[in-house]
Amino acid sequence: MIPMTTSLPRDPLESEPAGPRLRVLGVSSFAFTVFFAVWLMLGVLGLEIKKDTALMLGSSAAALEPAQIKPAVDRRFEWLLAVAILAGSLPRLTFGIWADRYGGRNVMIALLLGCAIPTYLLAHAENYLQLLLCAALFGLAGNAFTVGIAWNSAWFPNRSKGAALGVFGAGNVGAAGTKMLVFFIPSLLTLIPVSGYLGGLIPGGWRVVPVLYAAILLATAVLVGVVCPQVDRKPGRGRPLAELLAPLRFVQVWRFSLYYVVVFGAYVALSAWLPNYYTSVYGVDLRAAALLTALYIFPASLLRPFGGWLSDRYGPRRVTYAVFLGLILATIPLCLPPKMLDLGVAGFTALMVAIGVGMGIGKGSVFKYVPNYYPKDVGAVGGLVGMLGALGGFVLPPLFGAVGRWTGSPQSAFFALLALTAAALLWLHGAVRRIKRAETAEYSHASRALAPVA
Repeated sequence: MIPMTTSLPRDPLESEPAGPRLRVLGVSSFAFTVFFAVWLMLGVLGLEIKKDTALMLGSSAAALEPAQIKPAVDRRFEWLLAVAILAGSLPRLTFGIWADRYGGRNVMIALLLGCAIPTYLLAHAENYLQLLLCAALFGLAGNAFTVGIAWNSAWFPNRSKGAALGVFGAGNVGAAGTKMLVFFIPSLLTLIPVSGYLGGLIPGGWRVVPVLYAAILLATAVLVGVVCPQVDRKPGRGRPLAELLAPLRFVQVWRFSLYYVVVFGAYVALSAWLPNYYTSVYGVDLRAAALLTALYIFPASLLRPFGGWLSDRYGPRRVTYAVFLGLILATIPLCLPPKMLDLGVAGFTALMVAIGVGMGIGKGSVFKYVPNYYPKDVGAVGGLVGMLGALGGFVLPPLFGAVGRWTGSPQSAFFALLALTAAALLWLHGAVRRIKRAETAEYSHASRALAPVA
């Protein structure tokens, strides 16, 4: 007798028209690009903000010696960056759950409007406390990632989720947008007179940049409301919070989070850290450093859809394996001191581009794991993975600096990246071996059960 075969149930989303989900993907990807540029805008604006010692230090500046002012300003500015990064990292789990419960469209519009206000107010900050408060509020822009991941996952069928999430995630190319602002800031500073327009509502100098970003956020909110489907998908609607959070107890979810620290957290860290590395180690000017950093950022962002597509085709496990191996091979030469291997600017940049390629593909493959294993809990699981990945971007820059100062060699800071990647690869390899042993044992058990009795 020929055994009957059963086919997997057809994904109901396959039979639906593609137009609505493609509109969600296109608009959410644009929104995420804007959000990411806003989230990291202090990285460029800081060049001008730090010149205003009265704004940064207030009346205490008068009591400081000239040699004390710069380190005091630098410390305060580092706190501004830290607050913005943490605000865009810590609530990601909450925003992911909200997107599943209330719909990604509603949460995205609320976040766009909510971030536009403090972004605009940054342009009118009169003291450091106001700067800090604005950073904490516009920093919420970083949470758009988990909103968009949950939103797109709810609209796309399983066979194309990886590519769709990769296209959306490529919006972190907005980090390159902030770097490229370095080329236009001198023009922007002279475009608007110091007194501004409309009685100061549109200020001059560096303050015009937050106003520009606030206007783009408002326009994007209108775009989302008009273009995206009015009736949204809400996979978490009506489910109790305990049920939505249940997958977080699995070690597997935390393993995915470590993978994402490697491919995203380290990406954010290097995006912020590389300009200073180029200027201090290779002596290039700030504009050249920004351009060379952008060469790393572009593949690390734009190849994310390719990583998602590869994961749809070959599975995220194989792709992530290859990514970690490639990152290790590219990082090893970076750890060596110039006496052993003098890469020069060209060699160093080439290896950074290779690392950017690996991270771009890896970001797509790692997030393909989430809907594969937790299709009904993308908001919560994706929120945790995204949160820990973003926190890596907060922790790694000072770690890079600490390792470099401890060893006296800036190149040795890449040992931190190498160790992190190796740990992720070992954990992945151990998990794969356990899965294969379990599959072998199950197959052996099934074979004995089907064997004819002598």
